[in-house]
Amino acid sequence: MNIQYPEIAICGLSCRLCPHYHTDGPSRCGGCKTESRTCAGCPFITCALKKKGVEFCWDCEDHKTCVTWAKHRKAGEKADSFKCYQTLEADIAFIQNHGIKEFEKTQKTRERLLQEMLGEFNEGRSKRYYCIAATVMEIPELEETLTEAKKRSEGLDSKGKSRVLHALLDEVAQQRNYYLKLRK
Repeated sequence: MNIQYPEIAICGLSCRLCPHYHTDGPSRCGGCKTESRTCAGCPFITCALKKKGVEFCWDCEDHKTCVTWAKHRKAGEKADSFKCYQTLEADIAFIQNHGIKEFEKTQKTRERLLQEMLGEFNEGRSKRYYCIAATVMEIPELEETLTEAKKRSEGLDSKGKSRVLHALLDEVAQQRNYYLKLRK
């Protein structure tokens, strides 16, 4: 099967904003459609890629009545796993309204901002937090916050820079009612 969008999961999650995607070494995940992941026991990989030959759940003729995908989406409204699911429904709606190419474009922008956070403000313990922020916050908010964090953290060490960015992200999150933790 010809995979066109390896960094967009079969179910609608963005692999580009996952902590495992931004891990160095053998535990790095390149996305759910990579060879290493397609051997895993994911029901979406088995159904969509292997049985039906479609790249995404919404491309399947049974997507409106699929119990597995419905349960996954319902669970994603309340809890996360290793990846933030807070925007799953909004992301699927965006894809259905604007297309997968436009979604990928926004995810590349989010990933670029995430890489900036990880490269300049990660003290070694903030990757998951930054991945969640890159997932739930609006792109202009992320851009403004990063610009301000760079100004306020000039000359600081990595811990100091991280504290500055955390404080700014937390401030925006509080104002906008974002939740920047995994929901259990």
